[in-house]
Amino acid sequence: MTDEINTTSEVDQSSLYDRRPWGSFTVLDEGQGYKVKRLEVLPGKRLSYQKHTLRAEHWMIVRGLARVTLDGAIIDVEAGKTIDIAVGAAHRVENPGDEDLIFIEIQTGDYLGEDDITRFEDDFGRS
Repeated sequence: MTDEINTTSEVDQSSLYDRRPWGSFTVLDEGQGYKVKRLEVLPGKRLSYQKHTLRAEHWMIVRGLARVTLDGAIIDVEAGKTIDIAVGAAHRVENPGDEDLIFIEIQTGDYLGEDDITRFEDDFGRS
């Protein structure tokens, strides 16, 4: 048995992997009312400032420092710490560090589709 962490090339083989301009995510598990993802945010990148109308999220930072904007407040969340994103809360995560930021996201709600998103700001021109 090895203690090695999966590399991106290993994760790419999964049909549940999705590359994004800020990094990538992999769906680890999902069922009725929940979805679990592993997100990697590249150094200096950030996700859109957004909200969801049908789901809440719970983030566990596992590597790096997450700079989280939550309803306008900026909160730094270190590895080993968690943060909760309530339904309807405006939020964003960014990676201010020089290594990949990795966190686990647990979504809960009646609908967990990728289209439950309202973007307020986006570095990549998505609306």
